[in-house]
Amino acid sequence: MILTNELLGMIARKRLTQADVAQAIGVTPKTFYNKMKKGVFGSDEIEKMIRLLDIAEPDKIFLQKKYLDKLLT
Repeated sequence: MILTNELLGMIARKRLTQADVAQAIGVTPKTFYNKMKKGVFGSDEIEKMIRLLDIAEPDKIFLQKKYLDKLLT
């Protein structure tokens, strides 16, 4: 599960739009909005967002520790 409000805050702080992030992670804006609504992204998408948004503590947003451990090692 993803804390979408936290993710939206990170996107806003970087002065990006959701469409910008969608493009950066390789999905359409509609797909991105749907994933945000469900609160579920693939591990590769999460990794791209962590890098794009320079998220220092991704576990506070993405709450998928088993996937984050794999990405960050």
